[in-house]
Amino acid sequence: MVSAFEISFAFNIWSLGEECLKRLGITAEQYNAPDFNVLRTLGFSRKQINEANEYICGTMTLEGAPYLKEEHYPIFDCANKCGAKGERYIHAHGHIKMMAAAQPFLSGAISKTINLPNEAKVDEIKDCYELSWQLGLKANALYRDGCKLSQPLSTKSDAKEEAEEKLETVEEVLGEAANVKLSDLTPEQVIEAAMAIMERSKDTSFMRQLSRVVQKKSLPYKRRGFTQKATIDGQTVFVRTGEYEDGTLGEIFVDMHKEGATFRSLMNCFAIAVSVGLQYGVPLEEYVEKFTFTRFEPAGMVMGHPNIKSSTSIIDFIFRLLGYEYQNRTDLVHIITEQNAVTGNPQMQDSDVNPDETNVYAPVKNDSGVTKKQAMTVDLSMGVQSDAPSCNVCGHTTIRSGTCYKCLNCGNSMGCS
Repeated sequence: MVSAFEISFAFNIWSLGEECLKRLGITAEQYNAPDFNVLRTLGFSRKQINEANEYICGTMTLEGAPYLKEEHYPIFDCANKCGAKGERYIHAHGHIKMMAAAQPFLSGAISKTINLPNEAKVDEIKDCYELSWQLGLKANALYRDGCKLSQPLSTKSDAKEEAEEKLETVEEVLGEAANVKLSDLTPEQVIEAAMAIMERSKDTSFMRQLSRVVQKKSLPYKRRGFTQKATIDGQTVFVRTGEYEDGTLGEIFVDMHKEGATFRSLMNCFAIAVSVGLQYGVPLEEYVEKFTFTRFEPAGMVMGHPNIKSSTSIIDFIFRLLGYEYQNRTDLVHIITEQNAVTGNPQMQDSDVNPDETNVYAPVKNDSGVTKKQAMTVDLSMGVQSDAPSCNVCGHTTIRSGTCYKCLNCGNSMGCS
């Protein structure tokens, strides 16, 4: 492996072989993972790997080399920055001026790429085109480093590795093991790391590191879930869910095949946005609280679900459904049945929670006439809902009675005899 670009090319499954990895105690599931790294799995930190890589494979640049004078650096300049530490490169204008020198002696255009670094801005590209025009070039082929998913030549490791290297600062600040998964950190640990980084660096750029802490949790290729068909005010909707191995919700699909293309596409895009948020760690309860009881057409009676009998909108139905199925939110449904067994979600089997009781906060008036909220335990089997109105006589929380509501405190009926 004398010609290895970096040591990761020497320490991998293709170079070492499966038998060697098995002797090291590495399972097939580990070494077949797309982000598998032998040295990281063996316990070496990224800092140690980088130091070893520079010592064995070099820095891939002549900058800083012993016995080489800085005034001689231009002789060795390349189209791009060399290695992770290199800063020098041939400016785009150098390419253009060299082409301009040869253009008068050629009848056609010159097949020569004008290279720009990855951080090149739009104004710099416009400047290259303007200079090419001024110097009389017949063609201009620009290429910004890294602008394609795959390119023949690269002077750095994958961007993913660089991103992980920036994350290590957070790991070190937290004092965690080198193989810690940042996606498993609690919000308190992330805040602790943020404050420590800010104190250490005195630089607000630490927020850029924190933006990478939240990592996407990908769903398995084959996942379980359920499909719910329902009709809301005559409009049919299909809601499909996708789950992680532990039964938690990871994605949703919404289809209304009889709706117009615009409404249907908006619902699809909305479902994608919610799915992405779930996979990046947004709690389902946040979506449920934000989107239940939203009101717009179609709305009204619901057919097809044994527990939800009416909704104020398609969105309201979707999140009533998800709240009930994945969080056992019986306050969001109209008919309460036995423990829901559709999804088998472990979140619904919490022995610490009595499914028949909940705390309801009702507005009451004290002796001075000031309205405040008072907590009380109400039997959910009696029909308490999150959108139940307060009694217009005493302010107590009402419960459903047929198609109306009644007050358990003063006996007042909200619209029914």
